[in-house]
Amino acid sequence: MTSKPQLLTDPFLQLPMVNSVRVVWFTEFAGEQHLVTHGHHLEKTTIAQTTKLTRVREDQDSRVKEQRKKGQVYQKPVQRDIWRQEAEITDLTPNLRIPYYVTSITEDGVKINSEVFTLTPIPQPGKPLKILLTSDHQLKPMIAANLQKVVETVGVVDAVWFAGDLVNVPDRASEWFDDLRGNAFFPGLQGRAQYTMEYNGEKLTYTGGKIIQNAPLFPCVGNHEIMGRYTGNISLNQEFNDTIPREIAQECYNEVCGKEYLKDYCFNTITYEEIFSLPESKTGGKTYYALSFGDVRLIVLYVTNAWRNPKLESSIKGRYKEANQQLSSPENWGYGQIIYEPIVPGSDQYIWLEQELNSPEFEQAKYKVVMFHHPAHTLGDNIVPPYTNPLQIIEKDELGNIQSVTYQYPKNTDYIIRDLIPLLEQAKVQLVFYGHSHLWNRFLNQGGINFLETSNVGNSYGAAWGKRERDIPQQYQEDFPQDYIASGNPNGLPPITPTISPLLGEDGQPLPYIASNQFTVFTIFDTGTGTVSSYRFDTTSPNSPVIKFDEFSL
Repeated sequence: MTSKPQLLTDPFLQLPMVNSVRVVWFTEFAGEQHLVTHGHHLEKTTIAQTTKLTRVREDQDSRVKEQRKKGQVYQKPVQRDIWRQEAEITDLTPNLRIPYYVTSITEDGVKINSEVFTLTPIPQPGKPLKILLTSDHQLKPMIAANLQKVVETVGVVDAVWFAGDLVNVPDRASEWFDDLRGNAFFPGLQGRAQYTMEYNGEKLTYTGGKIIQNAPLFPCVGNHEIMGRYTGNISLNQEFNDTIPREIAQECYNEVCGKEYLKDYCFNTITYEEIFSLPESKTGGKTYYALSFGDVRLIVLYVTNAWRNPKLESSIKGRYKEANQQLSSPENWGYGQIIYEPIVPGSDQYIWLEQELNSPEFEQAKYKVVMFHHPAHTLGDNIVPPYTNPLQIIEKDELGNIQSVTYQYPKNTDYIIRDLIPLLEQAKVQLVFYGHSHLWNRFLNQGGINFLETSNVGNSYGAAWGKRERDIPQQYQEDFPQDYIASGNPNGLPPITPTISPLLGEDGQPLPYIASNQFTVFTIFDTGTGTVSSYRFDTTSPNSPVIKFDEFSL
């Protein structure tokens, strides 16, 4: 007996404007017709446009459908047919919510309806809003619990700001839609997750929350939104890790690729851009943009670099060196922790940002917020090495043979600290929000900028505080102690201890961070009061309360 076809996702909201909003959903069939029913009495219909995702695949590491272990069905990447439906709902009234649902009709005439949700155009200045700040979901264990508690605590939020790293491998379809482990991206944010955690023999199942069906999502590019060189015959994990600088791709592949296909030979954000409808900038498209949302002007930047292994073993293509066996093959080097999009003065993004910071929309906004992925200040591991282009050092023998390729990252050329933050401080930005290190901590500089990292959502790798240090080669710590700082915030600002209910360390003293695989954290920005409130929840106990542990005002 054939089961009735289903929608691959619930609908979700994108790109709200003054009198309109987009409704998007995904199916595994092209369909005969797709439409949105909406209005005060659900009296109107709008036909959706259909496009097909071009790069999503499954491979030997997918956990989807019949494949429950590595390589059970797929031995290499295989294209997966997924269609995207989008309808623009117009003639809406500002600040007024109306009900809607979507319908997809298959080629065989089977009609599939979603539940009824609500939509609204972009909020106008003066309307109080509650905005969820989140990042680094990546199918991690505590995600479903986190998002479930957001809805139970706050109810319907007005938007989601997502500071990057939505999934692990962006071209692996199941990570977005239906990973068998129950915690894929869309199920978590739509209350359809089924993730079971076990503690002391007791199983706890969390479902996530129905969030983006009713609230627009605004993400930014993190390192996990970026795929590497497109080959089609290796694992998606290998392809994800195989990124090289654009200029190297031009040198190595210019004769075969040409400008149009250069992204296939270095790195790309194709799937990320195909999935989301976002505001666009002239130079950055969907990768960096700005929008006004109620009383907030939000600037979203493309500030992220490649994550490379910190070890110095001879076989590792890492952040500090190339693998010995690849020294004679520059096309196979990793080139260190490459920066994907420049943010230095004179770059397209920097020039665009300068113009945006001087725009009337920005200057007149009550709240000025900037979001990107890489941390400016953190106790996390990923702030070392500094955010700068790797300085390549090639050593050769007397015959000209390469003996080693290593990389240095001088801290005094950190682009975020040297170039970006002074610009934001001069423009009187109040909040800089980012992720990447999988913890919660915050900072405040003398210029009045609040720095918030609230990425202890699904898991944590710890904080470099007290006795715990970052994984930095001893040689680098000894030879360049000013550049590779093992503990604390390398960029100087002290972390702020939570103002309401901090966790305590082993010594009984309040901790200025949360880095936990037991407590999950979420943050809500209330534009009505100007407060940014952070909450934690003990995932090992379903009856434990959600605790507000920190709050500050903009």
